[in-house]
Amino acid sequence: MDKSDISFFKDGLRLDGRRADQLRPIRIEVGVLARADGSCYIEMGGNKVIAAVYGPREVHPRHLQEVTRAIVRYRYNMASFSVEERKRPGPDRRSYELSKVSREALEPVIMTSYFPRSVIDVFVEVLQADAGTRTAGINAAAVALADAGIPMKSMISSCAAGKVADTIVLDPMKEEDNFGQADLPIAMTPGGDITLMQMDGGLSPDEFHQAVEMAMKGARDIYEMQRAALVEKYGKLEASTIEVKACE
Repeated sequence: MDKSDISFFKDGLRLDGRRADQLRPIRIEVGVLARADGSCYIEMGGNKVIAAVYGPREVHPRHLQEVTRAIVRYRYNMASFSVEERKRPGPDRRSYELSKVSREALEPVIMTSYFPRSVIDVFVEVLQADAGTRTAGINAAAVALADAGIPMKSMISSCAAGKVADTIVLDPMKEEDNFGQADLPIAMTPGGDITLMQMDGGLSPDEFHQAVEMAMKGARDIYEMQRAALVEKYGKLEASTIEVKACE
């Protein structure tokens, strides 16, 4: 299929009915894995991603230990059934790249100096892919880190903007990502400090600034959803603790 065969907009709306500046539907669930120290399941449009955090724990092999801080390991993996054409199992060049940039997006806010000679392992598994798996994985991983009780300076939220049919759009879906003109994913703190920015394709200086502003607004909206999901879980736990104490 050629992108010239696709009409990306109809009556001012995108193929899935969204406005240009609108996020896909997002669902976040905290603490979905009993055996992980922290976990999160997220749906962003058609993406279904689960993240698990283990640690801080002892580093193996020990020669990898850092005397003054914990090391952070991030493993991004797409399940072989996550895409239409079955993916070959195991890591590939893309998964290594996304593991690296995702770790670098999260590491600046993790207070690693609290846990010398330790490791914090983050595993992100893509169960179903629909463009934007890197941003969905970072969002899930950040919530899972918070669920694990890992001290962080702030939350990290991630979103992408893209260019399709000469129009800047928020949170591109599969068709827009495959046949669009550009893609710009970012990750940032609630205060606006950007920890990840990549770009594929071409944007003019004005389009670039517009895409960054749109992606930052999307990330701020996602932060509110991450926060709400954590409050929903731990607010209920706190309320039940207060109730038990009152009964005593």
